[in-house]
Amino acid sequence: MMRLATFISGLFLISHGALAQDHALAMHGAPQLLPDFKNYNYASPNALQGRTLRQAQIGSFDSLNPFSIRGNSAKNIRERVFESLLDRHYDEPFALYGLLAEKVTADDDRSSVTFTIHRQAKFADGQPVTAADVAFSWQLLRDQGRPNHRYYYDQVETLTTPNNRTVTFTFKPSPPDRELPLIIGLMPIMPKHIYGERDIQAASLNLPLGSGPYEITEVTPGAQVRFEKRADYWADKLPHNLGRHNFAVILEDYYRDEATAFEAFKAGDLDIWFESNPQRWTTGYNFPAAIDGRIVKENITLGTPSGLRAFVMNTRRPLLANRAIRKAMDLTFDFQWINKILYGDVYRRTDSYFGNTELSASGKPMSDGEAELLSRSLIPRTELELGYKAPESDGTGRDRTKRTEAMQLLEQAGFEMLGNSLISPNGQKVELEILVQRRSDERLALSWRRMLAGIGIDLKVRLIDSSQYQRRLQSFDFDLISYNYYASLSPGNEQIYYWGSEAADTPGSRNYAGIKDFAVDTAATTLTRAESIEDFVTAARALDRALMSGRYFIPLYHNPVQWVARWHYVEHPSRHSAYGARLDTWWMNHDN
Repeated sequence: MMRLATFISGLFLISHGALAQDHALAMHGAPQLLPDFKNYNYASPNALQGRTLRQAQIGSFDSLNPFSIRGNSAKNIRERVFESLLDRHYDEPFALYGLLAEKVTADDDRSSVTFTIHRQAKFADGQPVTAADVAFSWQLLRDQGRPNHRYYYDQVETLTTPNNRTVTFTFKPSPPDRELPLIIGLMPIMPKHIYGERDIQAASLNLPLGSGPYEITEVTPGAQVRFEKRADYWADKLPHNLGRHNFAVILEDYYRDEATAFEAFKAGDLDIWFESNPQRWTTGYNFPAAIDGRIVKENITLGTPSGLRAFVMNTRRPLLANRAIRKAMDLTFDFQWINKILYGDVYRRTDSYFGNTELSASGKPMSDGEAELLSRSLIPRTELELGYKAPESDGTGRDRTKRTEAMQLLEQAGFEMLGNSLISPNGQKVELEILVQRRSDERLALSWRRMLAGIGIDLKVRLIDSSQYQRRLQSFDFDLISYNYYASLSPGNEQIYYWGSEAADTPGSRNYAGIKDFAVDTAATTLTRAESIEDFVTAARALDRALMSGRYFIPLYHNPVQWVARWHYVEHPSRHSAYGARLDTWWMNHDN
């Protein structure tokens, strides 16, 4: 906690005048690395090159187009095949360094940003990256891209290309948004001569082509993707790429479930395993390769917020629009029992979206600044002042006190029990369905199902495949889902896409709960306008307070470390980024 507070606060101690440097751009203050930096400090310039890494993905895919909401795209195409004008340094909350753009300059008020394209930047087919490609990518994604692309890129008022290597974006004057130059800096750049002939909205198995370090050379639809390192990759010797992109080939095999994939890892068919099952982590590594040291287990410390893994309740459904039933359902979730019985007491209960950082509102009184931002909230002022506190049970899985409290809430809201069933105020039996796509989530949801039965709610748990799950999410066709909202050290525009009122009516957005609260919109927007640490923290806490007090979620749990198991010949640098393991900095050493 101390490291994170210092990490975030330190950003604002540097004057904004330092932004005159043109090699990088930071959300607040100056970038950490100077123009003559040698490499990212979580990468090793001496990393070995070559070999094949075999990695698992769970589920399936029917598309190689990461820019469409149609179909289910294969993983990691955006990161390995395509590049942006700027590259993110993962040991800072939000700082970007020149990649396709060798220079970047932004006005002090961030009303415009200018990029100078690197003279050597080339796509995989040898064609140079030009200002026309940047302009094409912006216009294509603004008009036909994913909902988040359309939202962000529509904030550009004008784009000018005075020459083949220079692009200037000028943003709409209201509202001011200090994050937009960085958002544009992370825009994927596509070759106009290729994607001008393709349907960017189609679920397609056409091989993608970008300027990134890898290209896809072979595909088995739904089963495997082969990424090969480009021998002619134009940016291989740039400082931020030294010690990165070390594998010659990355094979990503798709498995129906984690149990099958883990057996493949044990057998040596996979080289690395990012563990998500606590019971397996604590008791499942008693096989020969793990016992004799050929497989190495590591706990990698994370320097990021907890995020929000939760059961998300869709308030578009009339029944779940009722705050009383949402609060009652939260009261029934016996985390103490679940953590002990299902997970061996390894998790911590989540009670904040920004948990473990100073951005969290948990346990803190509401400040005057927060109160002002939340003054027009739909949530009662008394509940905002109290904030969210996760229920604590007796750990039996059948806490009568919590059940009684839940029933009192429901009765006050007009619900009643008829036999073993809860009846809504309009006379209907309360029946709900939760969608899950993993066996582990199914097991958790089934445990909660039994707890909800104690207050008469019939919860059906439905396990569906990843493609169907994504389709249902994109159209908001569900009562409840299991979902993990990631949180960064520098929350910004994505928060509007996650929680904003407009996003609630935008298919494909991540406002799965259907939140429509002017105060949430205000807090999320204020995050992108903050010029001081006080304003930034106040906005984050106000957002956190409204999200958690609104009872849109059943907060689950989080892990303060990252669990990674690897075969002994897979190696990594001596330190990791604030965001945990970065696989693009790892390498193979078969002499180990």
